[in-house]
Amino acid sequence: MDTYLTALDVAFSLPSQPVSLLRPHAARRAARFFSEKFPGRTLYAVKANPSPALLETLWAGGVTHFDVASIAEVRLVRRTLPEATLCFMHPVKAEEAIHEAYFQHGVRTFSLDHQSELDAILRATGNAADLTLCVRLRVSSKHSKLSLASKFGVDVTEAAPLLQATRQAADSLGICFHVGSQAMSPQAYADAMSRVRAAIVAAAVTVDVIDVGGGFPSAYPGMEPPRLEDYFEVIHDAFESLPVSYSAELWCEPGRALAAEYESLLVKVARRRNAELYINDGAYGALFDAAHLDWRFPVALVRETESRARDVDFSFWGPTCDDMDHMAGPFPLPADTDAGDYIEIGMLGAYGGAMRTAFNGFGVEGAVVVDDEPMASMYLEGEPEGLQLEVVDFGRTSEHFSRR
Repeated sequence: MDTYLTALDVAFSLPSQPVSLLRPHAARRAARFFSEKFPGRTLYAVKANPSPALLETLWAGGVTHFDVASIAEVRLVRRTLPEATLCFMHPVKAEEAIHEAYFQHGVRTFSLDHQSELDAILRATGNAADLTLCVRLRVSSKHSKLSLASKFGVDVTEAAPLLQATRQAADSLGICFHVGSQAMSPQAYADAMSRVRAAIVAAAVTVDVIDVGGGFPSAYPGMEPPRLEDYFEVIHDAFESLPVSYSAELWCEPGRALAAEYESLLVKVARRRNAELYINDGAYGALFDAAHLDWRFPVALVRETESRARDVDFSFWGPTCDDMDHMAGPFPLPADTDAGDYIEIGMLGAYGGAMRTAFNGFGVEGAVVVDDEPMASMYLEGEPEGLQLEVVDFGRTSEHFSRR
C-alpha cells in the first residue's frame, strides 16, 4: 500500500474516487494505551471496523482478545490472527454458528440474556465443561450519544434465575453490559456497576468475569469527553467493591475508541450550490452516521495554498441519486470552498468503512497510508487537556480538532 506524508500529498495525485487515509500508528497507539492503562483485559469490538490490516495493527499494539458478533467475524479474525482469543458476545446466535465457533475455531466465551440462549449454547457445544458464559444485563444509556438499552439484556430484577442457571452450566460465570456508544461521562459505568452489584446479591452466585463492554468515547466536534483515564478509574473502583471471586477478571470491549483515529476520508467536491457541497462519498458510503445520526465529523479543506476566507457552515450531498444521501452537518469550511477542492473528513475509522455499500455504483475507493496525526486524538500526550482548535499543518486549511 502506498504511503504519503499528508492528505495534501494524496490530493496531488488527483484521485477521482474517495480515498481512505489510514493511520496505523494512531491505532497502534490506542491499542497500547488500553493494553497498558485499562485495569483489566481489552477485547476489540470487531464490528467497529473489521479490516484485517487494522486487526493486525491492534494485535501489534497488544490487543490479543476480540469481541466477535457473528460467525463471519469469527472466521475473519481466526483467519487473520490464528492465535487470537475470540469471545462471541452477541446474545442471540444461531446454533449452527455456536457449534462452528466452538468446534472449529476454539471459541469458549459466549454471551446470553435469556434461558433459551443458554439452552442453545449447551446443545450446540455438547454440554461443554469449559465455557465462560457472560449474562448480559440491561443498563441505562442515558449518558451516551447512541443508546444500546433496548435490544439486548436481562433486567436486573429478572436476572437471578438466569444467573443461577448459567452458574450451574459454566466453568466461569461472567456478567456483561453495554452503556451505549460514545459515553460522555464515566458515571455511565458507575451506574451500570451498581446494577451488577444488585444482580449478584440477588442471585447469590460467584462471578468470575465482569465485562463492562464498550462505549468508550472518541473526540468529535461538539462531543468533547473527559480523559479515558477518568473512565478507567471509575471502573476500577467500582470493580474492586463488587462481591465477586477473589480471582475475578475485569474486561472491556472498546470499538470506537480503538478504531476511530485509524482512518479519515479524502473526498472531492463536484459541485457547490450555495452552502451545499456535492461530494463523491456519502450516506451509502463512509458517511452513514453523518447522514442518519447527524454525527458531526471534523473537516478540513485540503488545498496547496491556505485559504484566507472565513469559515461558513456547509452541508454535504453524496454522489447517489437518493435524497437521503444528505449530511446536514454543519461542516465549517472556508467560504471559498468550491468544485474541484478536496476535503478531509476525520475520525471515520469506527463504523465508516464497516457501513459502506456500493449502492448506485458508488463506493469504490482506494486506500493509502499517511504519516501525519489524525484530526482528533484521545491519546496524544504532552499537550493541554481539552479539545484544541488549531490551524493545521500545510495543506489542511480549516479547523483541526485534536483531543489531548
